Amino acid sequence: MINNRKRKTTRRKAVHRRPAKKSIGTSLFGWRNKRAWWIGGILVSVAYVWAFYYFFVGPFGFRWRALYGDANYPGGYEIRGIDISHYQGEIDWDRLQNAMIEKSPVRFIVMKATEGSSKVDPSFNQNFSLAREYGYIRGAYHFWSNKSSARSQAYFFLKNVPLEEGDLPPVLDVEHKPKDKTIEEFQRDVLTWLHIVEDKYHVKPIIYTYYKFKMNYLSSPVFDDYPYWIAHYYVDKIEYKGEWKFWQHTDAGRLPGIKGYVDFNIYNGSFYDLKKLTIGNE
Repeated sequence: MINNRKRKTTRRKAVHRRPAKKSIGTSLFGWRNKRAWWIGGILVSVAYVWAFYYFFVGPFGFRWRALYGDANYPGGYEIRGIDISHYQGEIDWDRLQNAMIEKSPVRFIVMKATEGSSKVDPSFNQNFSLAREYGYIRGAYHFWSNKSSARSQAYFFLKNVPLEEGDLPPVLDVEHKPKDKTIEEFQRDVLTWLHIVEDKYHVKPIIYTYYKFKMNYLSSPVFDDYPYWIAHYYVDKIEYKGEWKFWQHTDAGRLPGIKGYVDFNIYNGSFYDLKKLTIGNE
């Protein structure tokens, strides 16, 4: 027989389970984990900034200031000059001849000659010859390298730089101390270069460096016997308390005949004093 009664359908109610609550320990762990990531990221960023400053900005800080302003012109000085290298490109000496810096003519030009024990600046010979031809008091500098000995650098400079009577004394541009030498060892190396070159020209070479480097590594009294050319930018007056002869006060100078920026310098004295400083006139 067929059962005509309707069957009752039993429906099960859906059971909605609530998500398990996180324990207090689990929440704290997650929060601490995120916090650790944030702190770690901040510390890494700080480390990168410090490393960039220490290795790239700190040693050359005085050269980065041109990014933040125009050239400044310290008052009270009349004898002005420039220093050049191949970075200035080909110079139009006819235009440069009439250039003025704060209503003062360019009296002296110092040019890069050598670097280390194997590099001669590509523009040195031409610049050196034309500077004399156009009537400037000229000078030549050697850029110190930590990759070769002081003795080899000194003889390389003497081999390639024919300074004559009326030229400024040779210049040693020193801006780096090797990490593997003590200050005393570094100072002995610098003195070796100075003594060799002085014996050749019978005049004390000029030391060029920036203020902090001078104070940190070349503050020994023995270096006070050498004329000091200080690089100190964007200040109204020099902080250095000792005697100095030249002041490179900006690397953002502009002059007709020179493309791009050029370093401006002043001489701490009269034109007569400047001529007395030259080789053969001391």
